[in-house]
Amino acid sequence: MKKILLVEDNAANRKLLGDCLRRAGHELREASTADEGIALALAETFDLVVMDIQLPGTDGLTATRLLRANDKTRGLPVLAVTAHAMRGDGKRILEAGCDGYVAKPIAYKEFLAEVSRLLAAGEPGQAEK
Repeated sequence: MKKILLVEDNAANRKLLGDCLRRAGHELREASTADEGIALALAETFDLVVMDIQLPGTDGLTATRLLRANDKTRGLPVLAVTAHAMRGDGKRILEAGCDGYVAKPIAYKEFLAEVSRLLAAGEPGQAEK
């Protein structure tokens, strides 16, 4: 079981993604704002952050940059979930420091495959991408 931080402001999306991750056997902590998510990431240890990009206040890309700037969370994998699926958005998301992204509406098999890929990439002896 891996410990995942889900940062999502929309309660319905948070419930759907959270239920999906729990059914896959993961322990989950949830935050509804980037600032709350950053505080949790600094206070606890996680294996992965699932980060919504469009958040009120501090957005998900800024939050990812802040996580990358901190020694404790620099190597923490971040999976972006976004309604932005236009050409160039993926590159922008990856350049901001996210390790992967999936577009909303979420295709659950694709989402869980990307979660598994990022969790495996963070384990010793596992190849990235």
